[in-house]
Amino acid sequence: MKILNKFYPHALAIMGFLMVSVLYFYPVLQGKQIFQSDIAQYTGMAKEQNDFRATEHIEPYWTNSAFGGMPTYQLGAKYPYDFIGAIDDALRFLPRPADYLFLYFLGFYGLLLVLKVDPLKAFFGSLAFGFSTYLIIILGVGHNAKAHAIGYMPLVIAGFILVYRKKYIVGGLLTMFATALEINTNHFQMTYYLLIFLLILSGYFIYLDIKSKEYNGLLKSIGVLAVAGILAIGANATNLLATSEYASFSTRGKSELTYNPDGSKNTNTSAMTRDYITEYSYGVAESFNLIAPRLFGGSNHEAVGKDSKMYEFMIGQGVPDAQATDFASGLPTYWGDQPIVAAPAYIGVVVFFLGILALFIDDRKIKYVFLSGAVVALVLSWGKNFPVLTDFFIDYVPMYNKFRAVSSIQVILELCFPVLAIMGLQSFFKLEKELQWKPVWQSTAVGLGLIVLLFFSKSMFSFSGANDSYYIESYGPQFVEALKGDRMSLYSADLLRSGFFIVLISAILWLFTKNKIAQNTAIILIGLFMVSDLFFVDKNYVSSKDFVSGREVEVPFQETAADAEILKDTSHYRVFEVNGNFSSARASYFHKSIGGYHAAKPRRVQQLFDYQIAKNNLDVLNMLNVKYVIQTDKEGKEFPIINPDANGNAWFVSDVKLVNKANDEMQALNKLDTKRAAVFNLHLYGDKFKNARLKRNLDTTGTIKLEVYKPNYIKYASTSKNEGLVVFSEIYYENGWNGYIDGVKTEHFPVDYVLRAMIIPGGTHKIEFKFEPEVIKTGSIITLVSIAGMLLLLVGGIYFERKKINK
Repeated sequence: MKILNKFYPHALAIMGFLMVSVLYFYPVLQGKQIFQSDIAQYTGMAKEQNDFRATEHIEPYWTNSAFGGMPTYQLGAKYPYDFIGAIDDALRFLPRPADYLFLYFLGFYGLLLVLKVDPLKAFFGSLAFGFSTYLIIILGVGHNAKAHAIGYMPLVIAGFILVYRKKYIVGGLLTMFATALEINTNHFQMTYYLLIFLLILSGYFIYLDIKSKEYNGLLKSIGVLAVAGILAIGANATNLLATSEYASFSTRGKSELTYNPDGSKNTNTSAMTRDYITEYSYGVAESFNLIAPRLFGGSNHEAVGKDSKMYEFMIGQGVPDAQATDFASGLPTYWGDQPIVAAPAYIGVVVFFLGILALFIDDRKIKYVFLSGAVVALVLSWGKNFPVLTDFFIDYVPMYNKFRAVSSIQVILELCFPVLAIMGLQSFFKLEKELQWKPVWQSTAVGLGLIVLLFFSKSMFSFSGANDSYYIESYGPQFVEALKGDRMSLYSADLLRSGFFIVLISAILWLFTKNKIAQNTAIILIGLFMVSDLFFVDKNYVSSKDFVSGREVEVPFQETAADAEILKDTSHYRVFEVNGNFSSARASYFHKSIGGYHAAKPRRVQQLFDYQIAKNNLDVLNMLNVKYVIQTDKEGKEFPIINPDANGNAWFVSDVKLVNKANDEMQALNKLDTKRAAVFNLHLYGDKFKNARLKRNLDTTGTIKLEVYKPNYIKYASTSKNEGLVVFSEIYYENGWNGYIDGVKTEHFPVDYVLRAMIIPGGTHKIEFKFEPEVIKTGSIITLVSIAGMLLLLVGGIYFERKKINK
């Protein structure tokens, strides 16, 4: 009975999380799914892989449907012995995206329990964390991997705290499994930001242990965390090794080119330029969005309604009421520093107020860890608007320059402040009655003082957005003046709204100090207002209207007449959709495309587009075997153009142009007849491929024909009188693709910047290419051993904990 009473509140909390998750996304109960733009693109990219898996029941680990060919390591590839993934699937049993919302709640609840918060306060704190606007909007647009990683962050932090508090077994096991789950989400940017916070947290506890001379305890803690981390990494070894291998091949790796597509000098060897990394930088003043959601206009598609200046302007211009209403339902009111914003990063003014209360009232020094985490995340999110710190991190902090959209580090702030808020709420009710009111009015003074300051600072802002000059040219200056008027209205309205919530929460706390309401009543009222504050803001950006039928999500792209015409051709070829501008996966859903949508594209293929294809180099399209180009007419209707000059799947060349630099290799393609000649970088590959025997006046009388095509296996039949050099219209990727002639492994090598080539002896031969990545085999062995170690520690941990309890 004691055990039942102990777990009863937690069971109720978990049931509450389940209900809230499903009810917030209630259309899932009707079989509907949320339409997520990024997931639609992913579906297009992964179509060939998923179809192959369904028919062949094995993983291809390679797809030809995007960027001419790339590994599927970052496209949802399934690896052997992924037991951590199985645990994750068990935790995320709800329909998407309710599963991620539930994960937010569950993980944060665990962290608050470790911080010794009682279940009722922890329940409302978890809801406040999960409904933080940024965490909801990423579910709306399809940043599922990001949401997934955020969901496990609190549990990793909880594990670290337990270990540093000398709860070695429970903390070590929690850290091990939570970290393994965190890494398994495959969003390394979020995990990297978590690591920054863990360093702050570790610094605090290390300082405490050194101060109290607890050296043995400190060494034990570090040892436990090291073992937990090693096994967690090992359990994800296949994915980590494969991702690391692909990273150098992708746009996240270093570029060999020292000039830009326009011919200017390129001093940045990384494809991730400083401007690209900091493109999404939070404005310094924009940070006040955290306590007033639409202070900087909200989003690029904000509903302002009939009471707006824009509606009045439209009616004044003679626009019909229905059209004016529709126009006012989605205005570009955002005027901050970022290019595009789908919603403000609002943590909730009640959360902010209670967080300030914690700084006044909570005696636990760990509050400064969460405050430091929030401050560091905030200033790093400013990016180019705070160059001193940002440049230092880009130049000197390992791997920081591998990630873009620096504003997304605010997820750490969005985690830290709800922790502070609940710490403040908990500490308030522990104080003596006569001491309670002082910190409340102090926090109220800070909160309202900030609101008043912002209100009177309104005249200091221009309310002008980055795109206003375009709107002036397109719609006239009066349109922009109406837009500015609505921006000003949103600014004032949301400050008043935030001020109202601060006064409301202060009043509830005051009533409690005067014994007018009971403690649980006060907690429930504060919790409801804290969550409703966020809930109604969230609904402006992600709601039931974003859900569609399951069929529309599973088949996000509809076949056009152009697609149908191209698909009549059953040979193996590639397609270039001009309208996709190399950044759309629509064509990849139906064809073998040279474009696609991915955060880490194959670097050399992207460069080939920037330096050659974008400049209409048809010979490069020919060598990629682009047989069809999808164009768009004046009415926006797509139509296919056949390219009769496509080189085909493979061809003999007569000449090889030898170069010594990547620059020369790229420039040689400017005027290269790719049907007759190939380019080989002697400096980069000459030592490695000494048997290439590249020479001029090679025999081109032979023929080679594609016989079998699969994503991970290609077979050709070759007939030639003499030895010759064959270029294949397939992307060269040295870590996995093996070439065979008549079953004998044979060297193949890179040519034409992105393609592969092979010396074929005279006679009739069978040429095969098989994708056999060693990294999968190596990673699988490490994963299996690590999982075994984790299970042994789990069994041992349970045994010793039970033994300790019995004693």
